[in-house]
Amino acid sequence: MSAAPTDPSSVPDDARLAALRAWLASLPAALRLDVASLAPASADASFRRYFRLSGGDDTVIAMDAPPDREDSAAFVRVAGLMSDAGVNVPRVLAQDLGQGFLLLGDLGRTTYLSVLDTTKPAAAAPLMMDAVDALIRWQLASRPDVLPPYDEALLRRELALYPDWYVSRHLGLTLDDAQRAVLEAAFDRIVASNLAQPRVYVHRDYMPRNLMVAAAGANPGVLDFQDAVHGPITYDVASLFKDAFLSWDEEVVLDWTVRYWERAKKAGLPVRDDFGEFYRDVEWMGLQRHLKVLGIFARINYRDGKPHYLADTPRFLHYVRATCDRYRALGPLLKLIDALEGRTITYGYTF
Repeated sequence: MSAAPTDPSSVPDDARLAALRAWLASLPAALRLDVASLAPASADASFRRYFRLSGGDDTVIAMDAPPDREDSAAFVRVAGLMSDAGVNVPRVLAQDLGQGFLLLGDLGRTTYLSVLDTTKPAAAAPLMMDAVDALIRWQLASRPDVLPPYDEALLRRELALYPDWYVSRHLGLTLDDAQRAVLEAAFDRIVASNLAQPRVYVHRDYMPRNLMVAAAGANPGVLDFQDAVHGPITYDVASLFKDAFLSWDEEVVLDWTVRYWERAKKAGLPVRDDFGEFYRDVEWMGLQRHLKVLGIFARINYRDGKPHYLADTPRFLHYVRATCDRYRALGPLLKLIDALEGRTITYGYTF
């Protein structure tokens, strides 16, 4: 299924790792774990760490999620929901929620992000449509009061990351009363649009970095789903097509969004009858996500010491500007962002 683990000498040496090794060594012999083969499997923006090790004739993944920082119970719960919905997620082979350790099936090493080429959308389309079909299966399984609600309080807490971490900490600016009023008015409009949408299960980070290339019929493998909620139907659509690390041409995004919309309607999901209205929902939902991510990337840098995410902030600023430029109601927000970024707009006049 996946290649052999990387060099075990690259494993960091710390107390939690020692505890993880001891836990793995205590698991049933039938798993045939080779603890000595433990090696880092992937990086993560959170406090979770993933390690790959040999397990019999294959490899498995050990997840280290400090219980004071991460909720492994949510991972297990959502993995069950997604699996029941027919989505390919890692099997939970063993768990110790008290220590924050999980042993998982290995979905391999090949992410969508590593194989997609934004200059070749036709070649990417089959993978992206597999992702659309998996998303629709997940959304069709939705039931109220199972996952936490993606409610107004959560939407606003996420939006607050933009002024608190990106504007204040990263740009080093303090909003005056007039600027804060513009931002709050824009947040009101964004949240109202988001909350007006039908509600389904939301992965909340459904993007190529978290999708693994898998065998036909099982593609994609889906990761990083532990923060799933019950919320706006367009959130995962915006995440998939307006990605954190890839930028597709707008006509490609439109084409793929139409394909999702058509398949979702056929499946009986509660999307809008008019595609133009649906696409507006996608864009306004995406705007909430893009502003949030600007704040998250700044927080990851200044709080967690992981600076490389900041390199992708121009992509998100482009997404934000493009959406704000399209809708008159967002014009004041666009002017504010341009002012904060020190962007000078030159207007031409014809007489």
